[in-house]
Amino acid sequence: MSDATIPATESAGAEPGPPGTALPATARPGAALADEAARLDAADPLRAKRDAFTLDDTIYLDGNSLGALPRAVPPRLADVVAREWGELRIRSWEESGWWTAPERIGDRVGRLVGAAPGQVVVGDSTSVNVFKAVVAAVRIAQERGAHRDQILVDEATFPTDGYIAESAARMTGCTVRPVAAGDVPTAVGARTAVALVNHVDYRTGRLHDLPGTTAAVHAAGALVVWDLCHSAGALPVGLDAHGVDLAVGCTYKYLNGGPGAPAYLYVARAHQPRFDSPLPGWNSHADPFGMASAYTPADGAVRGRVGTPDILSMLALEAALEVWDDVTIEDVRAKSLALTDLFLRCVERYVPAGRVRSITPAAHAERGSQVALRCAAAEEAGEAMAELVRRGVVGDFRRPDVLRFGFTPLYTGFAEVERAARVLADVLKED
Repeated sequence: MSDATIPATESAGAEPGPPGTALPATARPGAALADEAARLDAADPLRAKRDAFTLDDTIYLDGNSLGALPRAVPPRLADVVAREWGELRIRSWEESGWWTAPERIGDRVGRLVGAAPGQVVVGDSTSVNVFKAVVAAVRIAQERGAHRDQILVDEATFPTDGYIAESAARMTGCTVRPVAAGDVPTAVGARTAVALVNHVDYRTGRLHDLPGTTAAVHAAGALVVWDLCHSAGALPVGLDAHGVDLAVGCTYKYLNGGPGAPAYLYVARAHQPRFDSPLPGWNSHADPFGMASAYTPADGAVRGRVGTPDILSMLALEAALEVWDDVTIEDVRAKSLALTDLFLRCVERYVPAGRVRSITPAAHAERGSQVALRCAAAEEAGEAMAELVRRGVVGDFRRPDVLRFGFTPLYTGFAEVERAARVLADVLKED
């Protein structure tokens, strides 16, 4: 994409004049913000990418739960079903590249999270990959010393990560210690085997310090596993640059891979020879078609595979990732911050005072690509989101009182953001 940058946002502009005076168009309440949104859209280097998605007049701010459908996916899947499966059948494992898809698509994901080729494999669910990563990390850490019997877990993590960590702890003789993500650097110690941390908090949108936390965990002699579900495709990650050990993530949010799209697993090259998966399957065997009774792991990221790849959803993901071919993650991040900045300012300007409060950090260095608003009246939050959806603004509701809005820079526009805040204000004024 273009190297152009999103212009800095401006102040809210003129306020209404004295009672009884006519207001010029540019002085209408909120008009300055609407005009600013139009200027930002006109200058947006990513604006043409919207046409690559199947969208309508709905303002879709839930791409942090399920990304929109890229237009390239339906024809690709039609070809996979009709020709590769329907005509070539079993030949497609070789002739259509099905067998190597997990590594090939993994490298495409790797480019977006700062991983050199050969370190990311696509397949299974995020939950399964968390299990593989945490158990393997503990095993590597315990090679350094059997005293490492503690797994630190981000206490605000998505629940499944915590459940998986508990199971991994039972398997490896460890205990789980929940701590705030920001406290991990001071909580790690001689007993720590691995820390499992979310890069972006799924509820609040807080961006955690990946470089600093990784360095602190390493200084204590432990390993770190990062959950990238709410950051991959929204902001730079830099797995290689920051020396991350292992990472996992889904592909159906900002990567737009579709419902149930396969997840991915990153294993840093330095750890691959010692990556001991708790789920050794025939697909990760050094000679999978030898059908040996004894397991011998393959080299490289292939060790992260387990069973037969889910080809239909995997190739849908591959087609979805084509939209990234001419996009830089830096342009995406710049627009993400500009979108969320504008939304926060519009909410402050339009929504009645005291009705909502942002629990998403204002500082850019601490913000992902979503805004979470806490309703002052918790009992109204669920119905408020339902009414927003009825009026064509789709976000999501997190019990008991959080309205969550995700901003996908590839297809979300600034004028949409401004209109969404207006609709939110109307809904809350009517409650």
